[in-house]
Amino acid sequence: MLKSILFSAIAFVAFSSNAQRNTPDWAQNATIYEINVRQFSKDGNFAQVTKQLPRLKAMGVDIIWLMPIHPIGVKNRKGSLGSYYAVQDYKGVNREFGNLDDFKNLVNKAHELGMYVIIDWVANHSSPDNVWLDEGHLDWYTLDSTGNVQPTIGTDWWDVADLNYDNPAMRIEMIKSMKYWLTEANIDGFRCDVAGWVPLDFWMEARTELQSVKPIFMLAEAEEIPLHDAFEMTYAWDFHHIMNDVAKGKKDATAIRAYLEQNKYPGNAYRMQFTSNHDENSWNGTEMERMGDARFAFAVLAATMEGMPLVYNGQETSLDRRLKFFDKDSIEWKKMDMVPFYTKLLTLHQTNEALWVNDGHNQARVIQTTNPKEQLVFVRESNGHQVITVLNLSNKKSEFTFSSEKISGEYTDLFSGKKKTLLNSNKVALGPWGYQVYYK
Repeated sequence: MLKSILFSAIAFVAFSSNAQRNTPDWAQNATIYEINVRQFSKDGNFAQVTKQLPRLKAMGVDIIWLMPIHPIGVKNRKGSLGSYYAVQDYKGVNREFGNLDDFKNLVNKAHELGMYVIIDWVANHSSPDNVWLDEGHLDWYTLDSTGNVQPTIGTDWWDVADLNYDNPAMRIEMIKSMKYWLTEANIDGFRCDVAGWVPLDFWMEARTELQSVKPIFMLAEAEEIPLHDAFEMTYAWDFHHIMNDVAKGKKDATAIRAYLEQNKYPGNAYRMQFTSNHDENSWNGTEMERMGDARFAFAVLAATMEGMPLVYNGQETSLDRRLKFFDKDSIEWKKMDMVPFYTKLLTLHQTNEALWVNDGHNQARVIQTTNPKEQLVFVRESNGHQVITVLNLSNKKSEFTFSSEKISGEYTDLFSGKKKTLLNSNKVALGPWGYQVYYK
């Protein structure tokens, strides 16, 4: 049975309550930073990541998400080093990155700094030379007509073998492997690859078992609403694509307004907002390719709308090339030109309650402007805290007015640090793709 069909069937009987989710308190105002260990430094190891944790802490990062840390399969390997997502041993550590003690040291250092670590988990498939096959567990895999393992149907992932979730023994061992990293290395959760292709009832079972060890944070690489029964956070893929289209002139600001006003996710559903990540950068293009000069305005938008802002490693140094996925291709940290920009955005998210995930009580309220096709203004508020985001989503200078009965007062301009008095009606002039953020 195709996994997409299986997921759809399970979604109809999805749990009506996510009360079994024991979300850690620290997640409410957290920010997230994705690290590609191989490309993060010339050495490409855990030790170099550990050295940079204080810098990331100072930039406003709470959660470190590490791309898969496990040994990579050799059979059918792509490129010289292979895909991180072709896992050879779920309880092993990629020797390129260091050993288990090196990884534990990274986690311990993060915890000392008040940070948290989640690791990428690939539950849909493994490498075709995974240790499970060496142990004789052929029935844990989806087999072709000749009785051999096969890649996931409908993909070009010929370097992986699809797992069989009709096998209870495989499910048990998968959960044991995930629990191993909680008990052995004290990590704080998982980012789960192609989570929508794995049956939802597995994730529900895994969630119950894993949080019996400690409160954890779970991120699904998907955006189906039922997944929030097992996961705190899903990808805001649709919104990301809208931002790309607006930047290219295929859509205008009204598409973003419609998205904000039609939010159907439950109030305690975290949505991950981003302008780049490892897939986008390597396969669809850099921020510069996809968004051009609009990338700054959309970073502001992603950091101030509902959800949790993500920074992909290298964005703070204006990474302007696609990182190779299967070969060594280190980030060059020659300039840190975007550090102040991201520090302001991430710190605002951490400290202003209006931006926290708060059971839907602080959803974005769009404010009227004189040209809604080019301008977007919205306010978020909670317990006396307010954040107002003002954007010119066009490639030309824009002078406009935004009006609301509930925004008058004294604010701080996020980027200048100056005080600003706003009235119920305000005139503003912004350059192409200009932005302003006011908070109190």
